Amino acid sequence: MTMKHIKTLIACGAIAAASALSVPKAGACTRVIYQGADSIFVIGRSLDWKTPIPTNLYVYPAGITKVSSDAPGAISWTSKYGAVYAVGYDGGITEGMNEKGLVINGLFCKGTVYNNPDTEGRPPMSLAVFIAWLLDLNETTDEVVEVLKKHDFSIGGATFDGGTVSTLHWGITDASGKSAIVEFDNGNIRIYDPGDIRAMTNDPQWPDMKAILAYWEKIGGSHMLPGTVSSPDRCVRANFFSHHVEAVADPSLAVSITRSILFNSCVPYTYLIQGEPNVSSTQWRSYADLKNRRYYFDIVTNMGYYYIDLTKCDLRKGASVMKLDTSKETMLAGEANNALKKSAPFTPLF
Repeated sequence: MTMKHIKTLIACGAIAAASALSVPKAGACTRVIYQGADSIFVIGRSLDWKTPIPTNLYVYPAGITKVSSDAPGAISWTSKYGAVYAVGYDGGITEGMNEKGLVINGLFCKGTVYNNPDTEGRPPMSLAVFIAWLLDLNETTDEVVEVLKKHDFSIGGATFDGGTVSTLHWGITDASGKSAIVEFDNGNIRIYDPGDIRAMTNDPQWPDMKAILAYWEKIGGSHMLPGTVSSPDRCVRANFFSHHVEAVADPSLAVSITRSILFNSCVPYTYLIQGEPNVSSTQWRSYADLKNRRYYFDIVTNMGYYYIDLTKCDLRKGASVMKLDTSKETMLAGEANNALKKSAPFTPLF
């Protein structure tokens, strides 16, 4: 790691990509899968932190060559698919959806340990572009899983505060609704099929969270659900409601239903618990309509929420990178493709 790594941080769960955080101050996120009728799937996620996280939207066409790191031995690839990315601090990708309807979201998970002695010497992969690498080259969840099973890379992010690294786990869902959860456990990749579980949050890691969800499933939920803003409680509520709402075929209504489920598992804006590492207030939410390739963005302090329609974007090789600067576009509602402006690619904070 070089000194410039100390300046950068690709955050997660609570902060998808940030530059001045430490594990004791980490935040929270919620991810929920809504399954509608007529092959409708909507992925909702919240990003929580105690201060606003500058996050801009970038639309990248196919055919762009990228690198995984500025360190020796980095991986190089040329994108097969165009995608929309949510980029924190204009330096690291929090989440995104590609033109095939594959979506990947990164959430905080304090139990994450990326590397061990066996991973030393493998090609470096920065958290700043990890999601891009997967979205650029894969169409389905199964394809991503096969890539990750090889584990022919050494993942890491910018360090700070004496070596703290942003700790993440990821939810992956494709247009068919097939999902996977990816965690790093003492340097080993663990890939889980969540089955019909439709939510994830932060800690504990997935095997323990699954046990908590199973406990609450036996209790039910019609008369009692856990109500705090803790990670397990948020996960239980999101999973319960995602199974007990109407499955609709109207894509706009499907997004609205997903939005209402996610609201129930968010943390009210400006709400904080001193000394609690997994709780921060929700800063923004996103909703990815995998069938119709629409990526919605919902900043809690804005008047409305809006979406990028990938089917109307020029994603051909040679097309321009486009950017929606969320700090300048605070009054948008509905389709926001016209707010995209030609842009240089963002500069990854390796």
